[in-house]
Amino acid sequence: MNTTGKTHSNVLTEGPSRAGARAMLRGVGFTPEDLRKPIIGIANTWTEIGPCNFHLRQIAEAVKQGIREAGGTPMEFNTITISDGITMGTEGMKASLISREVIADSVELVARGNSFDGLVCIAGCDKNMPGVIMALARLDIPGMMLYGGSILPGHLAVGEDGAPLPGNPPGAGKQIDITIQTVFEAIGAHAAGRINDAQLEAVEASACPGPGACGGQFTANTMAMSGEFLGISPIQITGVPAMSPEKDQASRQAGRLVMDLVRSGLKPSQIITRESLEDAIAAVCASGGSTNAVLHLIAIASERNIPLGVDDFDRISQCTPLICDLTPGGKYVAKDYQDAGGSRLLAQRLLAKSLIHGNTPTVTGKTLRQEAADAQETPGQPVIRDWSNPLKNTGGLVILKGNLAPEGCVVKVAGHERMHHTGTARVFDSEDACFHAVEAGKILPNDILVIRYEGPRGGPGMREMLAVTAAIKGMPELSKTVALLTDGRFSGATHGLMAGHVSPEAQLGGPIAAVHEGDTITFDIPNRKLTLNVPDEEIAARLRTIQPPAPRYQRGVFAKYARSVSSASRGAVTT
Repeated sequence: MNTTGKTHSNVLTEGPSRAGARAMLRGVGFTPEDLRKPIIGIANTWTEIGPCNFHLRQIAEAVKQGIREAGGTPMEFNTITISDGITMGTEGMKASLISREVIADSVELVARGNSFDGLVCIAGCDKNMPGVIMALARLDIPGMMLYGGSILPGHLAVGEDGAPLPGNPPGAGKQIDITIQTVFEAIGAHAAGRINDAQLEAVEASACPGPGACGGQFTANTMAMSGEFLGISPIQITGVPAMSPEKDQASRQAGRLVMDLVRSGLKPSQIITRESLEDAIAAVCASGGSTNAVLHLIAIASERNIPLGVDDFDRISQCTPLICDLTPGGKYVAKDYQDAGGSRLLAQRLLAKSLIHGNTPTVTGKTLRQEAADAQETPGQPVIRDWSNPLKNTGGLVILKGNLAPEGCVVKVAGHERMHHTGTARVFDSEDACFHAVEAGKILPNDILVIRYEGPRGGPGMREMLAVTAAIKGMPELSKTVALLTDGRFSGATHGLMAGHVSPEAQLGGPIAAVHEGDTITFDIPNRKLTLNVPDEEIAARLRTIQPPAPRYQRGVFAKYARSVSSASRGAVTT
């Protein structure tokens, strides 16, 4: 048995025939001694375009230091990332989900090409986390995903009426914590004339005080937490906020941990199992996590050929109470979650009610059950509630079926109490058309906004509709009465709105393509039904007459993706 952990890279570095490879590696500073050690790839999703990944070079340096301390040789390489928050509401948002596949493919290519003995994937935004986990699952070499960490909340001065004070004067008014969600809601308030340019500027200038991923339980923090419960991310270490003084030491510890993985031979196939996937789903449900977790966990499961479908999420959600009071449906942010006790504490809560398995090994060398035993709860913390005081008696998401969603409709119920809604369909064939209608004041209370041809293939890329949902949230007369439906995504940022995304998509002839302006649609959450109130024969007749629009892109990566992507109900994976 090779106890050094150098099990793959020998083919690249050992023997007289590899002198050329060694010469090139020595040319960039690696010594003969370095090349005799296990070689650990560092897949870095760094970019200077946005705060989520801006600081990842610093984290990579700390990880590399930990690897060297533990007897390995790190080799860093880069892959791409797309910021959802920056591209939101533009054509560029379509690149986001597509980037997940490109990230997975590029990490796989570099790792296979260089025969790494182990791999640390440093990720900080919505799609690069599931992307690198998919790559780890494919490669099945010892490795982990390390989260870059959450941004700290911004601080905003508001008046007695809750409106932002222009210039955000220090010490004035009441100081409140805000996130990027607040900015998008302020856009809606500005469009409705409730705040002026100077007040919008005060929110914009204050929301993002430095590096780190969006602070609420949006997709980034949901997938970081899912990585901990899956076991592919080091629990508690990965949740340290981006700019915390503890981040450097936590990252060095992750570097040392990967060397333990390499020497023990523990692989992702032993970590990502049916049980650990169910544990991750339970954590998403208990925390009010993003509906994007459905898409991403199914995609990760597909990399290991583990059967997982939307019905599994509903089954687990029905028996897993919502106990984490996190934005956008609640009050607190990721830093508060970590300070309260983090994922160890949530795991301890879930184990106490037998709502997770907790028996699968994790990258720390311990099982989730063993990690939960080390939980330290901050006395009096209000973020992770105990079982006597849940926010809801079931989880934060549900799956509806019906004549409008034969493959399922994912709805986030964290943050709102509406269990039934019937309204008039307002039909839009793009996000842009819907957003313009909202801004122009053309949406009425009780309407159901139907946004289609934004699915994985039709978009392409299933772009996320945060601009639409936040604009509506900024209009109180609409936020408590309208509902939204799409074959794109609304994600975790539905702000307490009733909103769902359906499969199959309109581009593939899904029933959402048959909805007409003025039809009525019914959401029935308790009975898990989504119904277009039109006879089935009429729906079938309408679908026979519909010609889907020509693909929006004829060449390039968007076109390639559209030709090969699966339905969202199967994870929107490419084949």
